[in-house]
Amino acid sequence: MGNQRFGRKRGMKRRVEQKPFTKNQNMMKKKNGRFGREEKLNRSPSPSVSDDSGEENSEIEEVEAQKEQEEEEVLNYKEPTMYDSLLESLRTKREEYNSDSEENEDDVEQAHGASGDENEGSDSEASRLSEPGASLNGGGLGNPVGQVGGTETDDDDSEASGSDEEHELRVNGQPTKGACASTSSFHSHLDHKLSKEEVDMLQKKKWTCKWVVAMSNCKWRGTGECFLKELDGFLFHGLKPALYKHWLGIYEKSGGSDFASSKQILFFSLCNSYRDILHHNKKPFYLKGLEEDSSTMDAYVMHSLNHIFRTRDLVKKNEAKITKLPESVKADTLTNEAFLDRGFTRPKVLIILPLASVAFRVVKRLIDLTPPKYKSNVEERERFYREFGAGVSEDREDEDAVESSESKKSSKPSDFQALFGGNNNDHFMLGIKFTRRSIKLYGDFYSSDMIVASPLGLITKIGEAEMFKEKNVDYLSSIEVLIVDHADVILMQNWSHVNTIVEQLNRIPCEQHGTDIMRIRQWYLDGQAPFYRQSIILSSHINPDINGLFNHHCLNHEGKVKLASEYKGVLPKVVLQIRQIYERFDAKTAEDADDARFDYFTKKVFPKIKDSIQGGIMLFISSYFEFIRVRNFLKSQEASCCLLGEYTEQSDISRARVWFFNGTKKIMLYTERAHFYHRYKIRGMQNLIIYSLPERKEFYPEVVNMLQGSACTVLFSRFDQLRLERIVGTAAAKRMITSDKGVFVFC
Repeated sequence: MGNQRFGRKRGMKRRVEQKPFTKNQNMMKKKNGRFGREEKLNRSPSPSVSDDSGEENSEIEEVEAQKEQEEEEVLNYKEPTMYDSLLESLRTKREEYNSDSEENEDDVEQAHGASGDENEGSDSEASRLSEPGASLNGGGLGNPVGQVGGTETDDDDSEASGSDEEHELRVNGQPTKGACASTSSFHSHLDHKLSKEEVDMLQKKKWTCKWVVAMSNCKWRGTGECFLKELDGFLFHGLKPALYKHWLGIYEKSGGSDFASSKQILFFSLCNSYRDILHHNKKPFYLKGLEEDSSTMDAYVMHSLNHIFRTRDLVKKNEAKITKLPESVKADTLTNEAFLDRGFTRPKVLIILPLASVAFRVVKRLIDLTPPKYKSNVEERERFYREFGAGVSEDREDEDAVESSESKKSSKPSDFQALFGGNNNDHFMLGIKFTRRSIKLYGDFYSSDMIVASPLGLITKIGEAEMFKEKNVDYLSSIEVLIVDHADVILMQNWSHVNTIVEQLNRIPCEQHGTDIMRIRQWYLDGQAPFYRQSIILSSHINPDINGLFNHHCLNHEGKVKLASEYKGVLPKVVLQIRQIYERFDAKTAEDADDARFDYFTKKVFPKIKDSIQGGIMLFISSYFEFIRVRNFLKSQEASCCLLGEYTEQSDISRARVWFFNGTKKIMLYTERAHFYHRYKIRGMQNLIIYSLPERKEFYPEVVNMLQGSACTVLFSRFDQLRLERIVGTAAAKRMITSDKGVFVFC
């Protein structure tokens, strides 16, 4: 079965359009009965199946009346595979069971009332397990051990975690609300059944923030009901006691005193709500924000561990219940919704990070936050330190880090050294599997619980799957928690990769991959998995690309939580006495902004440059596409210019810097990405023109402070408000956008 495939990129909508199952086949399913599954799978449905029934005759007449459309459908038709048929069979089977259950509900209640003590022993256990709500999202018949694929249990973690049974969790001697597994946010999120009206509303992608809660220096806005007002009772809602106690111990060892009010717990409460989160004002570790960055990282790592362990415990407990049942009643449990506890494949958490050095921090902290009983053995630890930690061994990590920092005397800024001082590889993927007592690094992706990857690493796998039929990325089909950390750094790489990855998530897989299909949650089969995926995006700033991903691809039924911040600006960091002239140009729409900017430059700014005899003119450009456009224009005008972009060869960069400093070339084009990856100090700059404001606010004072002249010109429109407020401040940006004046001067 695992070798059967169906066409790539065939989601739920595509299958519905192809109509692989006719009414006659559905009647055959009912006739074959509940256990006629193998016979049905061996038959390939055909669009031309017919019989003598009135329904089929009407269908034939309708086809003849619309012959051209019929021919087109036949040409586009693809026969469903065995796996395709199995999914449809499972849907039909559950619908029949649900309808039978509703019809016989009164009879079942009377039978329970009349049975009395006769249903004790194994029979009473079977009836109790088949009752709705007896076990939330329980299990079913397990898969054979040793299959390669998405099975939730194997030889290493086949025992139920008896020591992990949930007890009342206490904080400062007082019981917390929601500590019980049956009321945890994990269960309430995954057990929720979406109505058709809810699905229609989510597909409209229209979000309205209904509440605002101020916290320290920021405000959180959210949809739906506000849960932050009762935060005291929600802090540890559903957190496993073993994880909480270990986390508390680490916090106290670090010198903390008020764990319940700490930053990591506050952000954990947001993650634990299972809502989509956009935190776009996180101070990263490389900008002297180590404490805040580490607190946020601890929160989402602990949330990921809690989600993985709760998923595993759920499967284990259901397996234990199933094994105790007699063979005569096991088959009946398969149709009980209480025993649906898994997706198409095993991986449930995907963490996207920009660099291997950042992944090293996250995975190392993941291991530290895992309780000792779960990590008696960490497989491939040395290999991980060697490949992700730039060859630094675990024992000498701190000592070597101090020695390297003292030995390296670089002219680069401290934040550049902190970010790129380690392993700056941006092409990696790592599968992490948690067994009963160990952590397996470098595991097979289909048998892993978590995948840590860079955008480039994942996009490479997606590209290979599109090129080669024997490859696929079905391990992305059942991701329930997506975390994109340091999104601001990914913006400097290629944000389109993230969009492609998110679009690839939660698709119907190409193969079965050893999954027990009778245990798959119903909303996976219905193609509703994107509505249950939680997406957490963390960045030091926001831009339209991040906003677009959050608004159009994060469709969590729980709702959204988004940060609202006010900025003071970075103008005080400009230490030179320089007149900073901001010129606003008009643009009707965001799509027209690039053209309006280019027109303003060619008609208002360039004529002044062309007529000037002074050299040393720097054109700072944020986007590479704008860089190409301006470069082509300057060449058409036969202007004296040199280039310094992210794709410029090192020999050409050195030559351009010398030409610009000596005055051989009058104009230099410099991109933000080139500054991000190299942090060059450009000498000979007499006049600075910022064609488009930088995304990273710290670059503005760095570039302006290199100016040896006395003036700087900045072009902006009302669609640059997000960048503008980070540089001049939120209040000043609003005035500049709405003012009748078009020129503003800062000194």
